[in-house]
Amino acid sequence: MEVSSALPCKGYTPWQGLLLTASLLTCWILPTTAQVDIESLPPQVVEGENVLLRVDNLPENLLAFVWYKGVTDMSLGIALYSLAYSVSVTGPAHSGRETLYSNGSLWIQNVTQEDTGFYTLRTISKRGEIVSNTSTHLLVYSSILTCGRPPTSAQLSIESVPPSVAKGENVLLFVHNLPENLRAIFWYKGAIVFKDLEVARYVIAKNSSVLGPAHSGRETMYSNGSLLLQNVTQNDAGFYTLRTLSTDLKSEVVHVQLHVDTSLSTCCDPLTSAPLRIDPVPRHAAKGGSVLLQVHNLPEDLRMFSWFKSVYSTQIFKIAEYSRAFNSIIRGPAYSRRETVYTNGSLLLRDATDKDSGMYTLQTIDRNFKIETAHVKVQINEPVMQPFIRVTDATVRVQSFVVLTCLSADTGISTQWLFNNQNLWLTERMTLSPSKCQLTIDPVTREDAGQYQCKVSNPVSSKTSLPVSLAVIIE
Repeated sequence: MEVSSALPCKGYTPWQGLLLTASLLTCWILPTTAQVDIESLPPQVVEGENVLLRVDNLPENLLAFVWYKGVTDMSLGIALYSLAYSVSVTGPAHSGRETLYSNGSLWIQNVTQEDTGFYTLRTISKRGEIVSNTSTHLLVYSSILTCGRPPTSAQLSIESVPPSVAKGENVLLFVHNLPENLRAIFWYKGAIVFKDLEVARYVIAKNSSVLGPAHSGRETMYSNGSLLLQNVTQNDAGFYTLRTLSTDLKSEVVHVQLHVDTSLSTCCDPLTSAPLRIDPVPRHAAKGGSVLLQVHNLPEDLRMFSWFKSVYSTQIFKIAEYSRAFNSIIRGPAYSRRETVYTNGSLLLRDATDKDSGMYTLQTIDRNFKIETAHVKVQINEPVMQPFIRVTDATVRVQSFVVLTCLSADTGISTQWLFNNQNLWLTERMTLSPSKCQLTIDPVTREDAGQYQCKVSNPVSSKTSLPVSLAVIIE
């Protein structure tokens, strides 16, 4: 199909020079008729790096070729190269970081996430015909992609070791990422900071611990902030609060819930009523999903109950209040229009966001005006993004070594390696980094040739990288 060069587009503004050829950039859109191949090198690129959109099978006898940003909008020309004059002309979408080569390839330096998208290469014959339109998609990953990145800002956290403990056994509330320049560390039995609930404190300057009113005689506090509970009982179950105080009087508070396994218990006291309890369902909630704060052991002679978005049961944090006498629900200041309160005490959170993470409090009042309080911690997890693999060399010789690195933008993940679509069985020649995100093979043998992938997971999702092929050659 031929195109007349005598018909300019309406409202056409020419680029500098080569007016006739440049007019082709915005006037005609024809289907692809030639098999031009475009390959991104490297296949995955991180912002700040460079990428080459390499062209293969470029047609012969061309007048020019043009690169566009996008697929259908031909006004976004990046650059035109005239083979007749061996000169390139920049277009309106040129950012100053693109270089166009005579073989058709496009070099983009210092890429940003705004460079993500489709790119189209158009070739034009010496007769003025559009020979081909070929598009490719460039994905620029965020620069936060790293191997085994610790949680953001090394956040203070507590791990229960083991996660659930049987009655009579010991448990360690192990502290991670304790801040520097501390003045004191405090532990409290419960979800709120209250002097009567203080278990113990550790004073840095004196290098000694001081027992508090809530100390039972079975707790030991260490200088790294961790708390050991010995011979635990059912009464030890529930939340514990750690508070740090820095030398500049800055305070930080985190919570942990201790689960005491009573499944092996052979007896119980029938006169003791089961305590009020809340379970998040599911235990690990995904962003955008729903989570039910399911209430157990609600008092039978209930008068009313209230939900709070905090460990504190004050009016400003109130989500809703239910009165059994009036069978009515009154919404509070913390109601976000995404909560549903049920008469059995449970609370449903819909379309969960990061802001929904945190502590929630349920307060009940019976007909004798007895108040009972229970807390629950909600953690909303982001689905993981797809990782990708960087390899030191995709073609290696026998007896040499190779390092494969799984790059991910997510924290709090586990990493698993695959080889030819199967779980990778480590040999004595293979070494994983402590976070398992880096695989070293030394020395390489012929059996190591094949496709490698890495899979990252968090409690709510998992993603697998695109395969990377490793070729092994024998000298």
